[in-house]
Amino acid sequence: MQPRGRYWDDFKVGDVLVTPRRTVDGGDVSRFAGLTGDFNALHTDEEYAKTTPFGARVAHGILTLGVSNGAQNLAGWFDGTALALLGLDRVRFTAPVKFGDTVQTEMTVTACRPTSKPDRGVVVFDATVKNQRGETVLSYEESVLMRRRS
Repeated sequence: MQPRGRYWDDFKVGDVLVTPRRTVDGGDVSRFAGLTGDFNALHTDEEYAKTTPFGARVAHGILTLGVSNGAQNLAGWFDGTALALLGLDRVRFTAPVKFGDTVQTEMTVTACRPTSKPDRGVVVFDATVKNQRGETVLSYEESVLMRRRS
């Protein structure tokens, strides 16, 4: 099977990649709470959440990070060519994601470096997740180990 993703060689510093959009809803939050065991009232108790600065239930920050990662994979850039997610650095949750918000990730390539093995290289991205109002809700740096063309 021929990979459809980009190879390390296909990325250039300054490239900007934009994922498909994804709307986050209450079902996503309920499933995430069940999967992780994070039933914090901010996410699961509407009456409690009304008393918080957000005024309503909000999505887990880590759920938003997961949605961003999933959208990257749906975009196909890493399909069959990513070898490993090496790290997430400088993760900052800067605004809440409320139920019904639609998020999208913009990724800018900041570094491409070969490794000691000739069949792979590392691509580093600055990622920004924004809601439908253009507000940044999450930002982070992502490092991915990628296949190189043979």
